[in-house]
Amino acid sequence: MGKHIRHHPLQRLSSPSRTLSLLLHTAGLASFAYSFNFLISHPNTVNDSYGWHFQYLTIIGLSLATLTVATATLADLTRSSSLFAIKNVLSVCSTPLEVLISLLYWGLRLIDPELVVPKHLEQPLPADLSFHFMPALVLVVDLLFLSPPWTITVAPAITLSGAIASAYWLWIELCYSHNGFYPYPLFALLDGSQRTVLFAASAVLMAANTVVLQWAYARVNGVLLLFPPPADHGLPSEHGKNWGDWWQLQEGQQQQQQYSDMDSPIDMILK
Repeated sequence: MGKHIRHHPLQRLSSPSRTLSLLLHTAGLASFAYSFNFLISHPNTVNDSYGWHFQYLTIIGLSLATLTVATATLADLTRSSSLFAIKNVLSVCSTPLEVLISLLYWGLRLIDPELVVPKHLEQPLPADLSFHFMPALVLVVDLLFLSPPWTITVAPAITLSGAIASAYWLWIELCYSHNGFYPYPLFALLDGSQRTVLFAASAVLMAANTVVLQWAYARVNGVLLLFPPPADHGLPSEHGKNWGDWWQLQEGQQQQQQYSDMDSPIDMILK
């Protein structure tokens, strides 16, 4: 078992914990289990094809979401800082990916449902939501309320999303060479150059999701300042409040003008 964790000052709710955190994560795992059971209990031609249902980006994302939330659940049960840290690393990949999947799926369904699901493979609404909405919801809630802020910057986010898009493109082309069909009908309607544009745009959108999620985290939880803001800082009030709460928690009710004699918040975190 890893060392028990000291929560990041911006993390809104306690996690890992055996209360709300464990409740969210076990509910997420139950939803994901329902999704995988649906694939097995409602077989179709994809079950017997090369790549099984892992031809679908949805199922790849669901698998990564399951790994992320399962790790979070174990961290809740054991109060392990190591497992919690692993969950947070996985989240940087799984959360933007699941948001991408939800945006693409529901966006394309609004245009034409048959772009993403052939008529003979239509799913009931509970299954549809469990595949294409619940993973994103669980992971976003976990990020905003039960996690420390991400530190990934734009360039690594673009690199990560580009690597995922490229790997998935190679994977579905391999599956197509064995099966003679693409998992999503949209792919068959596009030529090679159009698919290139689609995958490039998807990679950019996933990277943008990372940036937007970081922005949303700051709006919900504020940002951690190294020094007291000046009186005319002009920042939203919740930012200064977050800084002040952390400062007072660590050092009591001391005046902010004494900050030069104190440890910085970063030093406090590392202690």
